[in-house]
Amino acid sequence: MPTLVSVPTLRQEEGTALAGVPDEYRHYFSGRPSVPFTKRHWEFPGTASSVPLARAFLDTCAAGRDSDFRYVFSLLGTELATNAIRHSRSGEDGQTFVLRATRGTNGLTLVCRDGGRPTHLLRETSQNEATTLRPTPMEGERLTAENGRGLALVDSFATAWGDNGHPSIRKVWFYLAFDLTGSSWPAA
Repeated sequence: MPTLVSVPTLRQEEGTALAGVPDEYRHYFSGRPSVPFTKRHWEFPGTASSVPLARAFLDTCAAGRDSDFRYVFSLLGTELATNAIRHSRSGEDGQTFVLRATRGTNGLTLVCRDGGRPTHLLRETSQNEATTLRPTPMEGERLTAENGRGLALVDSFATAWGDNGHPSIRKVWFYLAFDLTGSSWPAA
């Protein structure tokens, strides 16, 4: 069984992004199961400073579940958020991305909607060309690489995942069963 690293709590002095969250929505980022939900979403600025707030959102969505589920859900969701910032128009000045969590009877689905293909890539390729995301197999040095493992982790640890294949407004999603069925996490 892998060793879990505890997720640091979001401190108020780090929470400049949290300072902009209206009081009635702060429970979205508390890390505690407070208000039951079926669907919950938040629009984040497309900057690296949004990642801790996104992580707090994900951790809160998974609150009340066991530590393995909570860790894997937050890890995979953070990978999607980071990809939105690094590899889409969401990471360009003034842009955003959205995380939407949907609770089912047996698990959680997370959809990350980003701004699609970055502007410089849109000029280089046809806008009508659909692209489907595919993970790079995690083998050899890729297992210990510092970056470039996001979709491979999602492919390995999510129960199911996919994307809408649309280059202008991309939606990448994953489903994680509460008991981690279909995930290679327990075997890792």
